[in-house]
Amino acid sequence: MPEHRIPLLASRTRRRAAVVGSGFGGLAAAIRLQAMGVETTVFEARDQPGGRAYVYRDRGFTFDGGPTVITAPHTLEELFGVAGRHMSDYVDMMPVTPFYRLAWPDGHVLDYDGDAASMERQIASRNPADVEGYRRFVEYSRRVFETGYEKLSATPFLRFSDMVRVAPALVRLRADRSVYSTVCRFVKDDHLRQALSFHALLVGGNPLETSSIYTLIHYLERKWGVFFPRGGTGALVGALAKVHQELGGELRVSSPVRHIEVVGERGSTRHLVTTDAHEREPFDLVVSNADLHHTYGTLYGSDARARRMATKLERMEWSMSLFVLYFGTDVTYEGHVAHHTVLFGPRFEGLLKDIFHGRALPEDYSLYLHAPTVTDPSLAPPGHGAFYVLAPVPHLGNAPLDWDAIGDVYADRILESLEAQLPDLRRHVVTRMWISPRHFRDDLRAHLGSAFSCSPRLMQSAWFRPHNKDARIPGLYLVGAGTHPGAGVPGVLQSAKATAGIVARDLGLEVHRGTETGIEWATHGEQTA
Repeated sequence: MPEHRIPLLASRTRRRAAVVGSGFGGLAAAIRLQAMGVETTVFEARDQPGGRAYVYRDRGFTFDGGPTVITAPHTLEELFGVAGRHMSDYVDMMPVTPFYRLAWPDGHVLDYDGDAASMERQIASRNPADVEGYRRFVEYSRRVFETGYEKLSATPFLRFSDMVRVAPALVRLRADRSVYSTVCRFVKDDHLRQALSFHALLVGGNPLETSSIYTLIHYLERKWGVFFPRGGTGALVGALAKVHQELGGELRVSSPVRHIEVVGERGSTRHLVTTDAHEREPFDLVVSNADLHHTYGTLYGSDARARRMATKLERMEWSMSLFVLYFGTDVTYEGHVAHHTVLFGPRFEGLLKDIFHGRALPEDYSLYLHAPTVTDPSLAPPGHGAFYVLAPVPHLGNAPLDWDAIGDVYADRILESLEAQLPDLRRHVVTRMWISPRHFRDDLRAHLGSAFSCSPRLMQSAWFRPHNKDARIPGLYLVGAGTHPGAGVPGVLQSAKATAGIVARDLGLEVHRGTETGIEWATHGEQTA
């Protein structure tokens, strides 16, 4: 363990926090608060922690339900460090190379990774003139990264003045331009333009509309790499849940929060949390990792302030949804695919418009194929392979499709299309299941079945995004994809850091930094051993 104290508040000063939802954001916030000395109870509606990072198991196969691309590992290392732990004692993070294999219908393949020489060789083989443009793009991505990630990602935007303060830097970086239009200024080849733009989709954004600030993901991956936890993303979730409980935190699974009532005046409010097991259980504050609209429209639905916010949220633009097919095969397909493969369809701009604004299911698709057994064979029985394939689709507000009726047919079409990469795939599938926008709406309580909360457009980012602290309901804080800085594992972990910092300030906790470890912790008044 790092050599520094993790002091707890004396019992007479301890505050109670309810954390609603145990996704990465909820668990990270709970760990930080518990390490500060705030007594935390995490409520999880499902039978295991993780939120969207749920784990499905069948016939010896392990399928991660949600995020599978782990970047910026320092955010995780810092989180374990805040708790006085070393991440390596809990989970083994394995590097993934290439980061992604990108493939197009014409047979072109690009192994996308952090090796500059390799990337430039591959770019030169297709269009030598784009090599210099790619170098300039990397430099631009670095500058965006240094402003958008290093300086702003864990900084809460609670006042408009916070936005005014950073506006000049955003103007210089042309944050008003989209990811795709920015990339097009540097390179000319259509495939390379798509390759440098697709990252926006990983955080729920349309590359044609999402702010160019999100080009920082390219440099972030190049700087720190892409990783996968041994045992799957679920193993990482389990490690975080264990750390939280080791610190004295409580995790209640199969405990959906039904309602929260705010009583008292500002400065002495209580949040009364109702679940099936407990009615009106009192807490000093609530950190919600639940869907934004569910938080305001349902959990706090009896509060007029929350209902007004729910109405405001309904006017925002929400990210697309997903169709995800999980399947196991009786062969490994070793050598046929990379761990992460992006299969672009015949259309790019037209397909994106259909996904984000269309009223029907597009006939074509671009796919993300996750093959974790390439890196960790233990996720399937010996000689077998575990996979999931993801297709972005319109959310239910735009296309209210009957997924129960069309899901199996859509899954069959996707499996057939994958046979270009995985020969005779349909003959080798031994188990399969799928989730659709209905799962996101009904099981995850996501507004409109959106998979990534409100869309990361410029006017829905930073100060314009729902804040980490509610301005009208005392003691309500937000964490996760819907608040600043946004979706993706690094984003929600940074949101937890920002939110925990606000709680520390509001509770009068002093933040200290270890002289040797650099790890922060908080105390209230006198430190206790």
